[in-house]
Amino acid sequence: MLEIIKQPWPWYVSGPLIGLMVPLLLLLGNKAFGISSSLRHVCAACFPANIPFFKYNWKQEVWNLFFVAGIAIGAFITWQWLFDYNGIHLNPKLLSELNSYGIADYKQVVPREVVNWQGLFTLKGFVCIIGGGFLIGFGTRYANGCTSGHAIFGLSNLQWPSLVATISFMAGGFLVANFILPIILKI
Repeated sequence: MLEIIKQPWPWYVSGPLIGLMVPLLLLLGNKAFGISSSLRHVCAACFPANIPFFKYNWKQEVWNLFFVAGIAIGAFITWQWLFDYNGIHLNPKLLSELNSYGIADYKQVVPREVVNWQGLFTLKGFVCIIGGGFLIGFGTRYANGCTSGHAIFGLSNLQWPSLVATISFMAGGFLVANFILPIILKI
């Protein structure tokens, strides 16, 4: 059983499992699936300042914090006992392209050549880690939700803003992956 869990799951198993979270959350308490609002709840709980953005009843959304804690615990369990340290299995064409950028270590989910503490103080590392993190946070706040909230929950509820946000996320991802990231990785 453990070997089955350790293998990559096909899309037709993992996709429906993720999709079933939407009706489950709606049936259990009319809750919206998403992760990006958790930081706001944490800030509202920890910094009871008189900031209007954080003045709301965050306790009604405490379930979201348990959801985030579950993700963290699941990630730890996976990293500790289920992760395949023989390397990530990638398409040979992608491996060849990554090798041309000097990325050859595939033993972690994120390549060490791009994300590491020493690289943080280089131009490439700063752009990827700090710049990328800022843009993800800004985009999530600007779109009023993240990819999971819009693409999984919003689209399943036929919300027009979620369709626009998801198309924007996808277009941005394709543009960055094909045109901007190759330039950054060559720095």
